Amino acid sequence: MVAQSPDVVSTVAGRLLADPVWVSARIAEMSRSWGTETPRVGGTLWWCMVASALVDQITTAYASGRPAPIATLDGLECEVRPDGGVERVHFRGEQSPDAAVGTALRETLTTVILQVAAVSGAGIPALWAIVADAIGNRALDAGAPEAGTKLAAEIGAKLPAPRFITVGTRTFVKRISCCLVYEVPGCEMCTSCPKRPSAERTALLAQT
Repeated sequence: MVAQSPDVVSTVAGRLLADPVWVSARIAEMSRSWGTETPRVGGTLWWCMVASALVDQITTAYASGRPAPIATLDGLECEVRPDGGVERVHFRGEQSPDAAVGTALRETLTTVILQVAAVSGAGIPALWAIVADAIGNRALDAGAPEAGTKLAAEIGAKLPAPRFITVGTRTFVKRISCCLVYEVPGCEMCTSCPKRPSAERTALLAQT
């Protein structure tokens, strides 16, 4: 998935992630930015960014053994880009070293996923799969894939466990989600897309 402009224009309350009108408007902006008229594609691309922002700091805290922030919608602020994407999330309030982190994150993810699915037509299981891959990638970035496995288990619900694959000397997330970018005019599948044939995907990863 190709990154868009990172310019941030506004900071909004996390509670807006549960507002279908607001979510629909941001997905529409994302769709226009990518040049797609398919809400399912725009919604999936938008959710890839939001999911990563929601789990980033929590996964990093798990990887380092630090108390993690509690991700309640009322305790969040989101930085929103011109293309409608959520650049990053700021947590206001308490942190916790226990499973309360997973419980709060599960509730927030469930709420937002339901809104994204309702306004875009994206499938709920597909949106949960994006979360699993986001957690896996953030855990790899932090050098602790086991942290991603631990967080996913605490979130539970419909969240699959992140999967990993070693190609040569490098470890990658063995993705179970698709961002649908290949459905955007002029775009191709990601190198690690699970829709690629396995041998082709492995060969491409070996070249990265």
